[in-house]
Amino acid sequence: MPSDRTPPYAIGLTGGIGSGKTTIANLFQEYGISVIDTDAIAHQLSAPDGLAIPVIRQEFGDSAIAVNGAMDRNWMRELVFSDSNAKKKLERILHPLIRQECEKVAALATSAYVIFVVPLLVESGNWRERVNRIAVVDCMEQTQISRVMARNNLSKEQVLAIMRAQVNREQRLAAADDIIVNETDLSTAKKRVQELHEQWMGLATAR
Repeated sequence: MPSDRTPPYAIGLTGGIGSGKTTIANLFQEYGISVIDTDAIAHQLSAPDGLAIPVIRQEFGDSAIAVNGAMDRNWMRELVFSDSNAKKKLERILHPLIRQECEKVAALATSAYVIFVVPLLVESGNWRERVNRIAVVDCMEQTQISRVMARNNLSKEQVLAIMRAQVNREQRLAAADDIIVNETDLSTAKKRVQELHEQWMGLATAR
């Protein structure tokens, strides 16, 4: 339904795998800020009875669907890593639906600004014009590797392969309006979150 309500001030929060985007997003939620996680939305869309399931089945066949009716993530992960056309095909299915769901959730937000958590924000290219600012969660690459190996039980080589599929750290930082360093000392990140929350509140209310 069309609305004359001004869209909320929007922050795009991104970072490489293992940078701690969820941890940082949770800190902003403690200030009452609406956080919209595109990965979570993608999981909903590809869960049993998700909006994307019929199209995924049509495009990729029954092999793409697990016994429980959800997209078979392991099968799809292997396919898109080895076939760039399959990756583009999946993105063409999911991205418009993710955008639609994001806009729907953002329209219901009551906080002064909203945060979209977008792991591949820099890679996707079309998020720059959809947000007012880009915030990058940053840490040393070795920190990323250690975190993901421990969290996902992956080998160092597997983690490096995932990192190579993303833009590098320098490219991500070059796209940032704001940077949040998230190494082992969370108190530093908490202080930075507080600073940015106050800054973004000011920008949002000054519109």
